[in-house]
Amino acid sequence: MGDSTATADLDVALEKHRTELTGYCYRMLGSSFEAEDAVQDTLVRAWRSHDKFEGRSSLRSWLYRIATNVCLDMLTAGSKRALPMDLTESTPLARAALTPRPENTWLEPMPDARVLPTAGDPAEVAVAKESVRLAFMAALQQLPAKQRAVLILREVLAWRASEVAELLDTTVASVNSALQRARATLAERADAGAEGAVSDPLDEEQQKLLERYVKAFEGYDMTALTALLHEDAVMTMPPFDLWLRGTADITGFMTTIGASCAGSRLLPVQANGLPGFAHYKPDPENGGFSPWAVQVLEISDGRITGFHCFLDTQRWFPLFGLPLHLEAEADEVQQGG
Repeated sequence: MGDSTATADLDVALEKHRTELTGYCYRMLGSSFEAEDAVQDTLVRAWRSHDKFEGRSSLRSWLYRIATNVCLDMLTAGSKRALPMDLTESTPLARAALTPRPENTWLEPMPDARVLPTAGDPAEVAVAKESVRLAFMAALQQLPAKQRAVLILREVLAWRASEVAELLDTTVASVNSALQRARATLAERADAGAEGAVSDPLDEEQQKLLERYVKAFEGYDMTALTALLHEDAVMTMPPFDLWLRGTADITGFMTTIGASCAGSRLLPVQANGLPGFAHYKPDPENGGFSPWAVQVLEISDGRITGFHCFLDTQRWFPLFGLPLHLEAEADEVQQGG
């Protein structure tokens, strides 16, 4: 009886750390699915070797040590996940071509609920949110794996240098040096803090901007949409490496190659600490609407600066708990819509 109680207690103790470990592995790996696999692997390893855990560190530190090793093993191939802007120059609309790259090329979106604490110190919650935003995540992926681990542990999770040195079996001097190099790399990327203008929770002006965006997008009103986009706004569409810059090219794309998105529906989602939408477009064959993309928006100075559309709906919609079909609303059916 005692053993089964101890086992249940251990399960509960390990499970408590799942969300924060998923956040850590996601920042390390840049992939929602790989992060969840890494955490599962971490918890299984911890469970199996718990009798060897001598309590010299806290259970949490021990789990982070296991998770770090799992992530470093997964990263040995030198793969760096990226956003399209990290791989190619922007393409003028006249030359726009939709060329997909393999899914392991791309930084993946992540629902807030799977990686962010729901309670806790507001300052810590804010840092956690900022550190999963797309621009910061893309910058992190450019760091060598060990530097990435040091930066996340020190700057995001606020571990002491001595704790990080112990976790990585290295010296405080080498932790400090890795942190300096990581900071210098991030400082070179002007966009790493680009979404810092998104307040948490969204302020009234940002809420109104999103309401106007939904109205403009669902109405496919390009004049209204242009007024909401920053003149240098960027649109990306992984798994395609094409990305567009500027309102003329973005709206031009939407009315030509993307014209079938007219009459779409948007449902709000929270992804990467940013406002987002599940985008469903009309389904002429089956009626109603079928999934098209998870959109993640970056906002700055009252304008939308980034408009990232993750198109692999068979993966993203279930991850976000979204239905794979929306029925047409009754009034639309009556109008023959």
